[in-house]
Amino acid sequence: MAQVLEFRLPDLGEGLTEAEIVRWLVEVGDVVAVDQPVVEVETAKAMVDVPCPYAGVVTARFGEEGSELPVGAPLITVAVGAADPGGSTEASTGSTADSGGSAAGSGNVLVGYGTSEAPARRRRVRPTPAVPAAANGRSVAAGPLEEPDDGPRAQSAAQAESGAVAVATGRVDGPVPVISPLVRRLARENGLDLKELTGSGPDGLILRADVEYALRAAAVQTRTAPVPAATPATAPATTPGGTRVPLKGVRGAVADKLSRSRTEIPDATCWVDADATELMRARAAMNATGAPKISLLALLARICTAALARFPELNSTVDMAAREIVRLDAVHLGFAAQTERGLVVPVVKDAHARDTENLSAEFARLTEAARTGTLTPAELTGGSFTLNNYGVFGVDGSTPIINHPEAAMLGVGRIVPKPWVHEGELAARQVVQLSLTFDHRVCDGGTAGGFLRYVADCVEQPAVLLRTL
Repeated sequence: MAQVLEFRLPDLGEGLTEAEIVRWLVEVGDVVAVDQPVVEVETAKAMVDVPCPYAGVVTARFGEEGSELPVGAPLITVAVGAADPGGSTEASTGSTADSGGSAAGSGNVLVGYGTSEAPARRRRVRPTPAVPAAANGRSVAAGPLEEPDDGPRAQSAAQAESGAVAVATGRVDGPVPVISPLVRRLARENGLDLKELTGSGPDGLILRADVEYALRAAAVQTRTAPVPAATPATAPATTPGGTRVPLKGVRGAVADKLSRSRTEIPDATCWVDADATELMRARAAMNATGAPKISLLALLARICTAALARFPELNSTVDMAAREIVRLDAVHLGFAAQTERGLVVPVVKDAHARDTENLSAEFARLTEAARTGTLTPAELTGGSFTLNNYGVFGVDGSTPIINHPEAAMLGVGRIVPKPWVHEGELAARQVVQLSLTFDHRVCDGGTAGGFLRYVADCVEQPAVLLRTL
């Protein structure tokens, strides 16, 4: 007899809480093998193929292409041990039920998600009966309640019977019992005060279902609220025409991160013009040797790592909870890359330990992966300093927003011929504007100015780098 197992959207790592279904790779009725990709999803970090840890026949899919699912939501159900179209007794030998009724997984790991154990017991959705008025007197609407097949619930018996999530009449003092950042964001976006809710999870933990229930209750109250007799009915206000673009996926993640940076980081910017003529000549000489080509970005990255070795304050992060500045030992260098999916910041890990040729190769690899949408979450996180070459857009300067939780970003404008006094004579030189945006909590202007001046000196006289080689 077949055992139907439910495979849920796994934890994709790096604090991600949801993913958008881009493309289903299987249909209902298909036979799948262990670790066969079943769906392609897009997170705020990258495109990911999600493999199923069980072998069998797909009996159901959850979610349409283009819809978003939270981590832990059902993806597919698989009948393990069912007869396949070829007449065999099992769809695959890669996954079988053990004597205890659980299925063996593949043992592989997807970005922190282990598949060595069977997923949690299936959950069924049953409609709830009409719900009486909540404790605060507001009317609420009945809706589906998701619960386990059996086992105790953390909420009271009365709540379990009615499906209601009580709305407290008074505010809760102390920290709000919420773990999921998705729950906090959902409440924040809808103007809901979490302190007014009583959670249905263990120890009063507020779950996403609690927030959604409170929002439905508020919507019902708004729809059913009587119009005062003294107020004449008026036509609804007209809304100016326009197109609404959802802030989700990469665009949504960028919006959240930049907003947080502007909110938390007291940044400042300083800039300087530099004569990059000698740097361009040095690069041309390197690339004339027949060895692998060296990119300008790699040379600038090598300068950055040398500057950070002299000014380690800028390779740090701020822990406000502990009120500490954390200076980092390794330089994980992020660089801004514009793609069809939006702005992404791939990270070159241990950039301080790489030579210029190795840096150039890694930049090329990550840039190609960014363009094809194949960057992994690990390649898009963990940066300690960012290099932003906005000169590729044909602009000279910018005041970029720091990539939270980093402490600084070096911006590089376009390199163009300009009049410049060189060795006492006016000449046409290759000039670039460099800007440094830094977290004023980690250092003062003297340190930031010293860092930027060292970078400019290396750009004008690349031989300065020889001191650190």
